[in-house]
Amino acid sequence: MSRNAHPAGPRHGDVLADHHPSSPPADPNALDPTIWRTAARRVDGVLHVGGASVTALVDEHGTPALFLDEEDMRSRARAYPAAFAGVDVYYAGKAFLCTAVARWIAEEGLGLDVCTGGELAVALAACFPPERIAVHGNNKSVAELRGAVDARVGHVIVDSFAEIGRLAELALAAGVRQRVLVRVTVGVEAHTHEFIATAHEDQKFGFSLRDGAAARAVEAVLAAPSLELAGLHSHIGSQIFETSGFEVAAHRVVGLAATIRDVHGVQVDEINLGGGLGIAYVAGDDPETAKQTLERLSGIVEMECASVGLRTPRLSVEPGRAIAGPSAVTVYEVGTVKDVTLDGGHVRRYVSVDGGMSDNIRTALYDAEYTCALANRGSGSRAALSRVVGKHCESGDVVVRDTWLPSDVHPGDLLAVAATGAYCRSMASNYNHLPRPPVVAVRQGRAQVIVRRETEADLLALDTGIEP
Repeated sequence: MSRNAHPAGPRHGDVLADHHPSSPPADPNALDPTIWRTAARRVDGVLHVGGASVTALVDEHGTPALFLDEEDMRSRARAYPAAFAGVDVYYAGKAFLCTAVARWIAEEGLGLDVCTGGELAVALAACFPPERIAVHGNNKSVAELRGAVDARVGHVIVDSFAEIGRLAELALAAGVRQRVLVRVTVGVEAHTHEFIATAHEDQKFGFSLRDGAAARAVEAVLAAPSLELAGLHSHIGSQIFETSGFEVAAHRVVGLAATIRDVHGVQVDEINLGGGLGIAYVAGDDPETAKQTLERLSGIVEMECASVGLRTPRLSVEPGRAIAGPSAVTVYEVGTVKDVTLDGGHVRRYVSVDGGMSDNIRTALYDAEYTCALANRGSGSRAALSRVVGKHCESGDVVVRDTWLPSDVHPGDLLAVAATGAYCRSMASNYNHLPRPPVVAVRQGRAQVIVRRETEADLLALDTGIEP
């Protein structure tokens, strides 16, 4: 089984992935360039992000904190529209969104994909061009749909028959003709975790091709004078390294587009193949470049359209993780180091840090893997197999399940976890009433807080039971 494939099926939750730690590295201070890329490097043993020393950043901003290399994220964003002409690129805001990031994305020429009224509010607060916004979601409220129509967003991706009816009424009342994409469930499951694989039949998203719901949804949109069918949408999963799933999805979506032409005489303008493009989290991950990805996807769509005599629609994609993920690192302070003797006399070193599942739930939720490094100094000590854990009252509060760290790691050291820009801060919680960490953008050695650290006062401000 591929390391990126996971067991699927009804007993998936009962099956734990096997963990086979690699051999100890020759140099525990080395940074794998595939994982750390350009966002981080060592200078005299100390990790630097965006040209600034991690120790200096921590002195100013504390831990835990996410340090985001602004230029690295911007360069990843601009790589997509620059890679292939004629492809519309929407940044998937669910990966990580704040007003600063929305402005960066706008300045680099991308569109923005939002999933809730809250994400739309952030985009509009950042003065993001509404015509470049696409609104997703399987259960959009009337208020969210009204907000999208009132803002004059470019697309709404419709996900249910009830939503089509609601949107048609709201658009009619507003006197607009809202462009929509119909989200199609294509029956393809990419090599990914079951809970983030979104195109198999038994799930909440989209209209099924298999039972004819997608064709009926298209008919409903075409029958609504206040709606305009702009195209079709498909999304097959997350953390995908191979294009085979996209090939099957494109084949089936193009087949529906051909049926729409033949039955209704309508040529769809756009096919959106979604996002889910993978990044390197651990050694062995081998993601494609933006250029390689877009060339492959464009070629797939062109080939499928040619096979049915269909004029090739405009292709659009929605990278999120691939833009935000590699650009940030999370830095923690070590609090406790504990060696635990296991059966057979083996020893596991537990390195506890001052964050955990409240700022990175992905290890517990998805069995995600990460790479980390000692950040505040170099070390000449041998490597020790370690497990980096958080401070929460949960045995599953694991940040990095298996990693090699210098054996002299001690309380007060700083650990940096790579590739935490996507889905870490955006999925963060206040479990155990731990305030959420800040996000600090760093560029050419200068740091700016773009999401401030929560405080205990913030948490108490929501507690209405406090005595006056």
